Parts: sequence; structure tokens; C-alpha cells
Amino acid sequence: MPGGPLDLGKFLPVRILVLVSFGLQVVLFVCAGVRRHEATGVWRLRRLLLWQAYIMADYMAIYALGHLSLRSKAHDHQLDAFWAPFLLLHLSGPDNITAYALQDNQLWLRHLQTLVLQVGGAAYVIYKNRAGSVAPKLIFAVGLVKYVERTWALKCGNLDSIRISVKTQSPAMHKHSHRQDEVPSSKKNEDQFDEESHLRRAHSLFHICKRAMVDCSVFVKDPDGRQDTRKMMAGKVELWRLMETELSLMYDILYTKAAVIHTWHGYCIRLISPIATFVSLVLFRLSGNDKDDGRRRADVIITYVLFVGALFMETTSLLNALVSSWAFAFLSTTRWRRFRYEALCSERWDRLRRKVVSLHHFVMGEGSRYESRRWSGNMGQYNMMHFCTRPDTPMTSPLLGRLAKAVRLMETWNKKHYSGTVNISDYPLIRERIAGRMGQLYKDVGLNSLGMLRKKWGEEPLAPRGLYRGFLQKSLGVEFQEGIIIWHIGTDVFLSKSERAKAEAASPRPLGLVKAIKVLSNYMMFLLVERPYMLPGNAQSRLYQRTNENLGDLRKRSTLGRRRKMSICAMVKSMFRLRDCPGSTSSTPSDGEELAKHLYREHINGSTKFTHECPRLTYAARLAHELLEMETHKLDDSLQLVLEVWMDLLVYAGNKCSKESHAKKLNDGGELTTIIWLMAEHLHQLSVEEDKYQGLLREDGV
Repeated sequence: MPGGPLDLGKFLPVRILVLVSFGLQVVLFVCAGVRRHEATGVWRLRRLLLWQAYIMADYMAIYALGHLSLRSKAHDHQLDAFWAPFLLLHLSGPDNITAYALQDNQLWLRHLQTLVLQVGGAAYVIYKNRAGSVAPKLIFAVGLVKYVERTWALKCGNLDSIRISVKTQSPAMHKHSHRQDEVPSSKKNEDQFDEESHLRRAHSLFHICKRAMVDCSVFVKDPDGRQDTRKMMAGKVELWRLMETELSLMYDILYTKAAVIHTWHGYCIRLISPIATFVSLVLFRLSGNDKDDGRRRADVIITYVLFVGALFMETTSLLNALVSSWAFAFLSTTRWRRFRYEALCSERWDRLRRKVVSLHHFVMGEGSRYESRRWSGNMGQYNMMHFCTRPDTPMTSPLLGRLAKAVRLMETWNKKHYSGTVNISDYPLIRERIAGRMGQLYKDVGLNSLGMLRKKWGEEPLAPRGLYRGFLQKSLGVEFQEGIIIWHIGTDVFLSKSERAKAEAASPRPLGLVKAIKVLSNYMMFLLVERPYMLPGNAQSRLYQRTNENLGDLRKRSTLGRRRKMSICAMVKSMFRLRDCPGSTSSTPSDGEELAKHLYREHINGSTKFTHECPRLTYAARLAHELLEMETHKLDDSLQLVLEVWMDLLVYAGNKCSKESHAKKLNDGGELTTIIWLMAEHLHQLSVEEDKYQGLLREDGV
């Protein structure tokens, strides 16, 4: 019985493998953009789905291709000659994802080896089935070219390759202008620039970001470029939004095929690919291979699904490539002047882009196309006082916490569960102070010839006041992360006792100093606990853990160490809750404030045990005492001083963090310190170009 159930069961696994391989490509195509967002809330689930799809996609296609190559030659297997090229096309992946993590780009040679083997396997399947039709060969050619392109994109996304490319890049490669971007001098409002203008200007300055990311100090002699940079950095565009857009462009280079798409051969591939796929579909329909003989119906349906899916994704890829801002950058720098004139000067490209963008807005929602290029604004928050006053009894821990303890993941649980996020848009004072600090760096030449801060962390706010000496200098720590721990605890103690802080918080029109201080302090502590790779210097995990233990012992000696009485109803509800809401765990801010006050009391009482066994707590309490003395005697504005110290620590962290760490974080929504780092790099570039310009003037005798 040729159509019996045994035969169906025999061929079912290969069909499933092919369909699953196609389904994984759809998931990658749809979900790749989630990597631009921080993995919080619903984005965490989408990112988990993307991660699973990325891991399984290549394995599934390779496994299915292996099955096809091992299957016996038979009349029933003629469609294998179509499925094998489609699996090769699946291995090329969508345009919006090549590397999931930065390390994937370093493995491009391994992908090259896999490419050779899988291309040979697909060719063998076509040869074995004696496919005389041109249709499968067309798909094979498309899959081969795009698979090679993916491997080349991985190589181009490698930091070493980028370093080589920026050294050979001509000045003309970053000259992108548009008459709509020229704003009359009478208009001084930064908001007059739309998103398109910001994208074009970000492309014009993108060479600075690329050089900075690979730590390349090569500067191209480009007088016109110097003037363009000076204009753009002089306030005609919003610097903050410009940095966000440039980092999103860097993301494109590192984690997508942008580096190879927006070239002559890249556009040709995208133009030919959907045409070849459509021609192959027509030939398949005309060849009679789709005739239904009963048992082959499922195979024919699967083949049509593969054709339609490939045609849709290839057509979408073509449209996205043609209307991308990268296309404008490519057209602006092409040597074919006639082609540039026809595309840009006649506004044909603008009209095409407006139509496609309008369609995108209609489908995805207004502004969504540009929102993905912006930093989310989320700042992680972690407070040691809050963590050390958490309820830690079996009766009060959430179910997930008890499960984490059972599988020995308590440390990871504590880091994730007791951290939260705030949005920088709710704290305009922070952005205002960052802009002021950047302007001060440029004005005072606070960066050396390599673009690094000249002064040590904390020196900038303390030295002008004559405070960068004695204990306050020691409180900054021998290591950067030690200074964060001391100032984090000291800040909480100071704010719990400061009358000025209480008055400012209770004011009907507060300046926002206290809130900004708390947010920056908790953010820097969050980086130390959750993302130590984003901080300079040696990791101080042991120091952090020991300080936590010291705070825990201090809590036991205080009134907070006594167990609180709970009603039976509250106890049952507490026992069976799954987890706490982020930022609102059972520990309350008042508990942390009481612990901070108790720490200060022990310091004032001169506890010998406290002094010798807990040096970091001693330093933190003494720091708070020094700040309170300044406030009492009105020697200085202590709140302003604390805010400036935290701002200096923030800028120092961004400037001194490794470039590779900044590149890695782009794949997870970005970080505030990365934006600050890029701002400093632009200011350094402008400073160097100004020095060169002044040198040329002196040589000319002007």
C-alpha cells in the first residue's frame, strides 16, 4: 500500500523539520528588533523567544538538510530538490539579525566552514534527485549568495574589521547633506528638526562613533567636515537625541547586515532575490511538480508555503533596504553623480520613502519606526539599605525566592528581585546636569589627547572647593567600585539625617536635588551589582558581599532585627505569593532609613567593634558626618556637592568603561553611561579639530 500510514510516518519528520526551520525564520524576522529594547516586562518574553529561535534556527536547517541528503532517491522525493535550497536560504537568516551577541561576530570563520559544508550538502541533494528544472537552481543560487553575505556581515561586524575599515575610509564617506536640514539662522529652536533630519545628521557624524567604538585615534584631514561637525555640535541639533541615533546605527553595523546591504552588491542582491524567487515559483507551477497524486499533497503545500514565505520576506527586505536612512547615506556618497541626482535631487527617493514610512506608520503605529532608534531612558536601581532590610524568613519569602534558594540561585534572585528601574524623563535635572558637565569638559579641556578624563573620579567637584584632601579624598576609595559603595551608603545616611534634604523634599516646589541624588546613587550601585563590566577598574564583588554581611549584622543589632508580628491571614498571603512587584518588595524605604540612622548612631557612639570590623561602614558614616557638619556650619551646599560627586562618578564610569562593554550593551537596550561616553567622544573630536584649525591659522600667519 504505497499510501499507507507507515509511509506517512516515515516522511513526517522531514516535513516537520522543514516547516519548523521556516517558522524559526519568521520568528527571527519579526522579533529581531526587540534587542534594541531593555529586557523588561513583555520585552523579556519576546527576547527569550528570539534567543531560542536564534539558537535553534541553524541547527534545525542543518539537521533537515542532513536528512534530505541521506534519504534514498525516489519518485516521492523529487521535491527534496526544492526543499534543500530553501534550507540554504534559511541558513542565510533575515537581514535584521546576524549576530545575537557581540561574540558571534568573532566566530565568522566557523560560519564560513559551515557554509562550505552546507552548500555542498544542498548541491548534493539537487544532484541526487536529478533536478533538471531551473527552478530549484535559482533558489539555490539565491541561498548561496545570501549565505555568503551573512558570513561576510559577521566579519564586517567584528570590531577588528571595523578598526581596519575606519582607517581606510575617505572623508567623502561621511558627507550627507539635505536642503531640508538647512534651517535659517533666525530659527533657533532645536525641535524644528524632525526625525529624518536627526537620522541624516547622525549618519554625517557616525564616523566619530565608529572610531571611538574600536578605539581608533586616526583623524582624517577634512576641512569641510570640520566645519560641518562644528555646526552640528554647536547646538543646531539636540545632542542627546543625536547620540541615541548614532548608537542605533552602531547597533545596525554590529548586529544586522547593514554593513553589507547598503553597498552596490547588497542592493543588487536584494533586487534580484525576489525576482529569482518569483520566477522559480512560476517555473515550479508550470513544471507539473505541484500535481497532487494523493500522498504528495502535503509536500506540495509545504513547498508553496516555502515559496510564498521566501517571496514575502525577500520583497520586504528589498523595500526596507531602499527606504532606509542607510540608503540616503549611500546615495549621498556614491560616485555616480547622475544616479545621485536622479534619486535625491529630483526627490524620487524622498517620495518613495514617505510612502513606505506612511505604510509602516499605518501598520505599526505613528512614530514607532523612530522610537526603536531611541534609548528607552530606563535606569536600573539597586539600594543596599533596602536589600539588607528585606524579610528573609521562610514565612515571608515569595515562592520564587524559596525555589531559587532550593536550586542555589539565591544570589541571582536577590540581584534581580531587589532591583528596579526608573525613567530618566521623570528626572529632568539629571539630563540638565549631564549636559552642563559635558559643556564644562569641553570648555575646561577636561579630556586628554586620547579623549580620556584627566582627573581622578570625584576630583572635579571636590578640588575647586578645597575638599580634595584628607578624609573626603580617602572616602572615594582606592578602587572606583569601592568608592561607589562608600558614597552609596554614606549618601543614604546623610539624606536620612539632613534637615535641608527633608525641607527640600517637603517643599511644594522642590528642586529635585534629593530625588536626583537617590536615583544616581542607586543607578551606580545597580551597575556595580548587576553590570560590573560597565564600570572601570577591578570588580569588587567580595567587597560588596562583605559590606552586605556587615549591614545584615548591623540590622540584627537594631530594632529592625526583631521579627514583626503578622496576622494569620497576612502570613498565609505572604507565604503563597509568587513574587513581589519590582521596586515594591516587602522592605519599605522607611526600614532602610531607620537602618541608616542606626548606622550613624553607632558611629557617633564610637563602637570599637563597628569601627574595626566594618571599615566601609565606618567610612560611609564618617562621610555622612562630614557632610552634615558642612550643612550645619553652612560651609558649602552639601546637597549640591553630593549631586556633583555622583554626576562626576557617572561621567567617569562612562568615559573609562571598555569600548567592548559599550558595544555589548547595545544589544540589550543600551545604557546611560554609553550615551555619556559618546558625548565625550564627540566633544573630544571637536576639540581636536579646533586645535588643528587654530594650528593651520598660525601656519598661514592669520
